[in-house]
Amino acid sequence: GWAAGRLGTAPKNEKAAPAVSYFKVDPATAGTISGTVEYLGPKPPRKPIDMSGDPACVEAHHGKAYDESLVVGPKGALANAFVYIKSGLEGKSFETPTTPVALDQRGCWFTPRVVGLQTNQPLVISNSDPVTHNVHPMAQSNREWNHSQGSGEPPITRRFPRPEVMIPVKCNIHSWMRSYIGVLDHPYFAVTGPGGTFAIRNVPPGDYVLEVWHEKLGTQELKVTVPPSGQQQVDFKFKGE
Repeated sequence: GWAAGRLGTAPKNEKAAPAVSYFKVDPATAGTISGTVEYLGPKPPRKPIDMSGDPACVEAHHGKAYDESLVVGPKGALANAFVYIKSGLEGKSFETPTTPVALDQRGCWFTPRVVGLQTNQPLVISNSDPVTHNVHPMAQSNREWNHSQGSGEPPITRRFPRPEVMIPVKCNIHSWMRSYIGVLDHPYFAVTGPGGTFAIRNVPPGDYVLEVWHEKLGTQELKVTVPPSGQQQVDFKFKGE
């Protein structure tokens, strides 16, 4: 036993942490899942929001602000829907991007309203308003926190270590302010814009369950198979209220 110790073997307590092997997507066979999220039925009327409690907020909207929890565009295009691969990536680890995701407070709104990021990816929160805001992500799997951010204060950087879809964010000062953060341990997610469209690129071939989440309309799932170098079209439809 003692002789082995002199042959330069490392002491037991100096073992290197096991290296995580990250899944490398082969660009030659990767595919794309794209599609639309549609709201069926008559376009809902816009609901005004009373911001009179804060004159600076009223001024930012010239006195007219509308609720943005259900934004329906032409032809039923549904904005702010979060689309992501819910299952099918088991056993694959993906490297955490170092590029931060931005969340701003502007005109007494959180923008963007719906945002996605990977576990431990930095979220940088700024306040572009002349008033104090309060950032309060009401997380369940991750730690809940609450941070007051005055006008002109430097951005706050936070990370979420565990997957969670979705984390609602509120401002304890302005009750109408809402944002939603989707945290995933992979990069396969997208948020629909005003045209109701999404695209999830660089997807390894395989069978997946795709889920769409919307703050008012709930969730839907569809099975999707991505063939090598394939383009898959997936359309979700929500019935109007």
